[in-house]
Amino acid sequence: MSIQELFSLYGGMYVKAYGATLWMTVVSYVGAMLLALLVTIARVSPISPLRKVGDLYVQIFRNVATISLLVIFYYAFPYLGVVWSEQTCVIVVTVLVAASFGSENFMTGINTIGVGQIEAARSLGLGFRQMLKNVVIPQALRSSVLPMTNLLVAVMLTTAIGSQVPLDPQELTGLVSYINTMSVGGILPFAVSAVLYAGTAFLIGLAGNAIDKRVRILR
Repeated sequence: MSIQELFSLYGGMYVKAYGATLWMTVVSYVGAMLLALLVTIARVSPISPLRKVGDLYVQIFRNVATISLLVIFYYAFPYLGVVWSEQTCVIVVTVLVAASFGSENFMTGINTIGVGQIEAARSLGLGFRQMLKNVVIPQALRSSVLPMTNLLVAVMLTTAIGSQVPLDPQELTGLVSYINTMSVGGILPFAVSAVLYAGTAFLIGLAGNAIDKRVRILR
């Protein structure tokens, strides 16, 4: 199959698949960032049980295979009466896994904050919530731009697990499987999807570097 034949037959489907990949990436990333922030707050909380729960969350979801979670959510949960759409399952699984790595990125950012700043905040009478809002979270976010940029790329690639369930519309990897099932597409469909993934990751990297240069904390 030539490139002209590929786009003649499946060009419209590639546009839809790319759109589905981007949409799931954005939704999953926003959800992962919010959950990662909550988990991180729990991990630095003065309440011991919360710290243990946060650490346990990270240890579990950082070390479990994403595809295994998808199998549980999509194929096992219906037996418990919990039925979600294919896209919802992919997004939820991606969020749960990405949030564990996002929390680690936030913790790395927090560790860059000098002890003197924390002590100064305490001496001013700031409580835990005020310290988080005014000292810890702003600096952790600024220090975590590049790691979070990498996480965004990882989230985009993780949405490829959607190829294991009947998504409609399909994402890029699932479309490749569909094309090679319907016709002998060979390596060309994989190459096109790879270029779309790589090109998007490149743009994300450029944006991340630009943001990092603007907000970087000079030491």
